[in-house]
Amino acid sequence: MKFFKILPFIMSLALVFFLAACGKESVNSVKDKNDKIHVIATYSIIYDIVKNVGGNRVEVHTLAPVGSNPHEYDPLPKDVQLTTDADAVFYNGLNLEGGNSWFEKLLLTAGKTGIEAPVFRLSEGVEPKHLTSKGKESEEDPHAWLDVRNGIKYAQNVKNGLIKVDPEHADVYEKNAKEYILKLEKLHQEAVKRFSKIPQEQRLLITSEGAFKYFSEAYGFEAAYIWEINAENQGSPEQVKAVVDFIRSKTNPVLFVETSLDPRSMEMVSNETGVPIFGKIFTDSIGKPGEDGDTYIKMMEWNIDIILSGLTEK
Repeated sequence: MKFFKILPFIMSLALVFFLAACGKESVNSVKDKNDKIHVIATYSIIYDIVKNVGGNRVEVHTLAPVGSNPHEYDPLPKDVQLTTDADAVFYNGLNLEGGNSWFEKLLLTAGKTGIEAPVFRLSEGVEPKHLTSKGKESEEDPHAWLDVRNGIKYAQNVKNGLIKVDPEHADVYEKNAKEYILKLEKLHQEAVKRFSKIPQEQRLLITSEGAFKYFSEAYGFEAAYIWEINAENQGSPEQVKAVVDFIRSKTNPVLFVETSLDPRSMEMVSNETGVPIFGKIFTDSIGKPGEDGDTYIKMMEWNIDIILSGLTEK
């Protein structure tokens, strides 16, 4: 009898908890919808492209810091936690993050493996170029972004990835990507136009790392370098001798050194040949905030300006 007297109270209490739970779920749904998407980028160039396409919908962290070399990055404990908690992870592919298998190990530790993992390769759709060094012919050259047309593909892939993890804001990503890609298309067209004024025999680009295969094909250059891709044996005596002999065979060559690399190997080449280093250019990283080349577009504009000046101011 007592049970039937307290039954209405139990049912009322259950209803209160049910409504509270529903209310909480509703609040969380709105909160989730309005929260920023947390994104991991493996290095600073991807970081900047994601920022432009994601806008104020994303909070982005770059693993390899601005100004560093992403080929052989060593993740920190905080990187593991950030990657674990990330809504999306964007990486280059094409052998960039392959050094020491650091990226593969990071994804495994962070639980970001499998077909459904929100991990996106931005070089998807790029026609890969391969290394030419003996024994490395099967390895892909990762520096696709130095051809701005590939930068456009990266932006499109960022857009697709963000829409996949945050479909409610697809219109935002579509709009941002369209505006950003228009800027990249204009940049590529200007580069083609400006470099076309340099006679073909003068279009020789000599750098420390052989990072300019994609750039050279896009803008009509011959590329030369000390070593082909960043590795532990970069700047060996044999490599230095080979590029010194090459430089001596050319008329009015110009030397450039990358901002993210130790300049001593190129300084050695300069001393051996008597050819001064004209200036610094960007390859694997954007510039630090507030400095030259601190976005992907600005770094490419800087490269175009410096290379053009170096080859015409003789």
